[in-house]
Amino acid sequence: MHVCAYFQAHVNRKETYHFVSILRSFDHVCFDRTINPEQGVFEFFVPPAAEKKFLHIMHYFINKNIVMNLKKLPNRLESPDSVF
Repeated sequence: MHVCAYFQAHVNRKETYHFVSILRSFDHVCFDRTINPEQGVFEFFVPPAAEKKFLHIMHYFINKNIVMNLKKLPNRLESPDSVF
């Protein structure tokens, strides 16, 4: 079963509210969550149909030095050990 693409990135802590408000203005592009507030690490669950748009938005933030270290990783919710 394929749920969503999974990404992690560091977000400049000073820009977190700005970043989140802009990202969430794009309906149905991703679900975002902070997994490590101290280090500003976010995770993103992205529907397959929205991945291209998500990456376009994230590259905008990368160019503005708001997002760093964007990585596509295996979706942790697809692991047999995960609990929904």
